[in-house]
Amino acid sequence: MAGIEKKPVKIMETVLRDAHQSLIATRMTTEQMLPIIEKMDKVGYHAVECWGGATFDASLRFLKEDPWERLRKLRAGFKNTKLQMLFRGQNILGYRHYADDVVEYFVQKSIANGIDIIRIFDCLNDIRNLETAVKATNKEGGHSQIALSYTLGDAYTLDYWMDMAKRVEDMGAQSLCIKDMAGLLVPYKATELIQALKDATKLPIQLHTHYTSGVASMTYLKAIEAGCDIIDTAISPFSMGTSQPATEVMVETFKGTPYDTGYDQNLLAEIADYFRPIREEALASGLMNPKVLGVDIKTLLYQVPGGMLSNMVSQLKEQNAEDKYYDVLQEIPRVRKDLGEPPLVTPSSQIVGTQAVFNVLMGERYKMATKETKAVLSGEYGVTVKPFDKEVQKKCIGDKKPITCRPADLIENELDKIEAEMAEWKEQDEDVLSYALFPQVATDFFKYRQAQKTGVDPTAGDKKNGTYPV
Repeated sequence: MAGIEKKPVKIMETVLRDAHQSLIATRMTTEQMLPIIEKMDKVGYHAVECWGGATFDASLRFLKEDPWERLRKLRAGFKNTKLQMLFRGQNILGYRHYADDVVEYFVQKSIANGIDIIRIFDCLNDIRNLETAVKATNKEGGHSQIALSYTLGDAYTLDYWMDMAKRVEDMGAQSLCIKDMAGLLVPYKATELIQALKDATKLPIQLHTHYTSGVASMTYLKAIEAGCDIIDTAISPFSMGTSQPATEVMVETFKGTPYDTGYDQNLLAEIADYFRPIREEALASGLMNPKVLGVDIKTLLYQVPGGMLSNMVSQLKEQNAEDKYYDVLQEIPRVRKDLGEPPLVTPSSQIVGTQAVFNVLMGERYKMATKETKAVLSGEYGVTVKPFDKEVQKKCIGDKKPITCRPADLIENELDKIEAEMAEWKEQDEDVLSYALFPQVATDFFKYRQAQKTGVDPTAGDKKNGTYPV
């Protein structure tokens, strides 16, 4: 190690967002988070991810909590640590494209309520769907990070990733993340990828992966040696399985090397001790399924995210067609190719998987195309890395002319209309945004909030059922 300059690895802790989203369907409550914040704030983390992703929906829908209030409480507690959120580009935290004025207002309010770093991604890696959020983040004085969804396929060469990194830098993003949601990045490929990105851009590079396929810690090790600046980890009780590698393990791995984090293992042990009973309780209640804690090697064999596989199995079960499992597995890469080889991440993974199931069950490919498949082939989600299969496109959307512009260019400003629609429930500016993203769920929450003042709870949520995509 002599002669190697000191380059401590930075760590983002995911326990307050992705870790519990991945392992217990985003059911950790604000009340469970607050008592440990003071200790977490002393670690020296690069950042703590605590908001965005599915936390917003789950807070309103299942926990009957105001996500904005959670953010304000977390901000008040974290006096020295940056707070980070995950943001789905033009989809914000919802499941459709929103008008630019909604995206801008959401970014403004997120930063005003305490977010420092916004990680912005798009399921197709269509840069155009990230522009508004990046500009708004920079304008509000936040740190804009673009996350590229990592995937495999003919189109995804090192040149592709290098070109994307340059475009991300040109757009004004302040850092770049490789978001490996399915755990497909293996150790030596990580070395190649990080070295290529370092050649292409001066931006700090962060790596995010999941332990699903069993290689994540080794991948982090090789990535750090290749020059990766920041990794995402989870404190041990909420690590591994479909979550991230354990924070303490990575800290120990780099101890005494040029990459030494300098974090205090005794402090991390106290934090782990705090979260362990929450894990035990989740295991005992069935909220944490032991199945998500193991290694799913099928992820690497079929290059299909674990959540997508389980979705597919339940769809086949409903149709009494479990014997078609391997036929569907073979159909998935064909459908993906027909649809321009998109990364398989929410919502593209669900779209490709469901269409593959239909193709197999119907006995004829695209005899029935879902409305989402038609939307992809119509350009409504954005541009894919490869062109669509022309015959498949014709069969699904006929002579309809696909759009080629940025999809949000076709959406008129909608903030005023949304505000007028929900005026009776508005108690704070942020309520307009909660309603914009989830009209029905937010309305139910507003009714519940009002009822709390009278001591009646007409819509108590189900805190256990339901799962959320990444």
